Amino acid sequence: MRSLVAIPLLLISTHALSQQKSTAIERITTTASRVDVSADPLPLVISSITKAQLDLIAPTHIEQVLKQVAGANVQHGNGQEYLPALRSPVLSGAGACGGILTAEDGIPLRAAGFCNINELFEAHTEMAERVEVLKGPGSALYGSNAVHGVINVITPDTTYDEHLLGVDLGSYGYSRLKLRSGKDLGDQGIGINASVTRDSGYRDDESVDQEKLNLRHRYTSDELSVTTGLSYTHLDQQTAGFIEGFESYKDDEIAQQNFDPNAFRNARSLRLWSKAQWQTAQDTLTITPYVRNQSMTFFKHFLPGTPLEENSQTGVGIQSLWQHVYSNELTINLGLDGEYTRADFLQYQDEPTQGSPFLVATVPQGKHYDYDVTSTLLAPFISLDWQWQQLAISLGARFEQLNYDYNNNMLAGRTKEDGSECAMGGCRYSRPPSGENKFTNTSPKLGLSYQLSADNYLYANLSRGYRAPQAAELYQLQREQQVAELESETADNLEIGLKGQYQQLHYVFSAYAMNKQNVIFRDSDFFTINDGQTQHRGIELELDYQLTQSINLALAASHAVHTYDYDQVLSGVNINGNDIDTAPRNIANLQANWQVSHNTLVAIEWHHVSDYFTDPENLHSYAGHDLINLRAAWQLTEQLKLTARINNLLDAAYAERADYTSFTGDRYFPGRPRNVMFSASYSW
Repeated sequence: MRSLVAIPLLLISTHALSQQKSTAIERITTTASRVDVSADPLPLVISSITKAQLDLIAPTHIEQVLKQVAGANVQHGNGQEYLPALRSPVLSGAGACGGILTAEDGIPLRAAGFCNINELFEAHTEMAERVEVLKGPGSALYGSNAVHGVINVITPDTTYDEHLLGVDLGSYGYSRLKLRSGKDLGDQGIGINASVTRDSGYRDDESVDQEKLNLRHRYTSDELSVTTGLSYTHLDQQTAGFIEGFESYKDDEIAQQNFDPNAFRNARSLRLWSKAQWQTAQDTLTITPYVRNQSMTFFKHFLPGTPLEENSQTGVGIQSLWQHVYSNELTINLGLDGEYTRADFLQYQDEPTQGSPFLVATVPQGKHYDYDVTSTLLAPFISLDWQWQQLAISLGARFEQLNYDYNNNMLAGRTKEDGSECAMGGCRYSRPPSGENKFTNTSPKLGLSYQLSADNYLYANLSRGYRAPQAAELYQLQREQQVAELESETADNLEIGLKGQYQQLHYVFSAYAMNKQNVIFRDSDFFTINDGQTQHRGIELELDYQLTQSINLALAASHAVHTYDYDQVLSGVNINGNDIDTAPRNIANLQANWQVSHNTLVAIEWHHVSDYFTDPENLHSYAGHDLINLRAAWQLTEQLKLTARINNLLDAAYAERADYTSFTGDRYFPGRPRNVMFSASYSW
């Protein structure tokens, strides 16, 4: 069955969609166009995890959802922490979060220059309507940060007379209460979507307390619809850090220990938005203003001196899109997006540094950074969509200007808080003087989609993505660096593929080649520079096959090679041509769903991660792993549903994340042993 995907940020002709005639159910998306369109005719790939899939998984972490998307590889850290990958190696570092744009209901979770690598914990994945993943920089609707793609969590429309009360209970003290309720008032409606999670954790002294809330109001008339939403999240987490030692995750006693019992993360987020849409026979105008506020306190247990970080941001923004249908063949899309954000950052250390004499001398007690940044972003975009017989052509471009006004609230330079100098060559942390930075980027897009038959398409996409340097990369400098002279990272992407429906099989095959320039990294002198280049080559396959009337098979598989494409000598090794660390070449997820009876479903899932190098020199590696998960659901009555899950059925010893540093050697976030979860939900 063909499915429709929700794509709020890609601009594709609606005429091409209206021409599709098929008995198959379409896959709808809003993430690529800010309106509901069919996914298959689009000249790019959007994967969608449906509500039925989410209900069966009952995810405790976003990683359990995204492993069903070919090309995605999210590595779960501890609690709600993670490192993401989408057609990329696993991203890490101060600004690496800028490689993937994350959103809820089409609104980016963070402002363009102030992303956080763990920011998806601020989206209500646990009770989402669906999760959509746009792969690659293929849409003119997205600018900075959408280099490797977009992850968009879509919350349900709760403004109708539907209600749900549910509870999840699992191993290691896991519990979650879920509530969804709405009231239809005719041309208006109101609703609530909420969850409360408590998890005492598998490892010592770890825990997660989390609350999430969505409120929604709907108003509709003949030509106008207005949807208003509020999202609030709170996370209080006691964090367990890495364990050290080669393959230490195989030792049950070590794997369960927490060597950073004081580590924690406390974060809050609030977003308020209102989407107004006017529609006539030929024109659709959509305007979405929003307000966003976040704050977080974070114990940086992985740094010498274990400093505390406090950061916050408050901002307003607007998204707009005007779509005009000139004829049955031609559609124009115009828009202007803008944001204004004020962000604050403070890092300080209460106690003297412990460790070697060098660390004690160079990592001082007291404040390390204290600054605020005001940013403004303006981004006009245009897309022309032309349908010529079986060929659909989409040509678009986005121009974006991002300005930073940085104010340093401490003494500039490489000193202690009081201005005195550190011994042994100087202090670790360096603060640039107050100043301004401006980044402008243009991203052209060309997409072609050729209709081979009623339900099958050949597509090609040529596009450029970019990300401006993040504030952390510009203003959190180290050692002798006084100013970071950085440019925007850019990525040129070419992909081709086939997708569609053939009898009982829905398929998406894609091949891509991406070259990234001006890659930002920290060199051996601890300078933040962007002289790096990388290459990314991959093929992906997603299949959904109705084998029999009662058995369904689903496959998401990828083979990718991510390599360094510049000279840098580390530990005597030139890394040019090496695999980028933490980039497994092969990832596969296979699911078999068996509808045993009209009210009973049994599903088994196999997830494979191949071996990968854990350092740029390619001298150390992780062997990979295979996991089996078993799930079952029983619809006892029309209102009452029970679900059971056994995760890691074979009790494999594995690492959620493997890493290597010259200071610690091999280190890991161990995966949980076999664990279970039972759920009950009552809907009416």
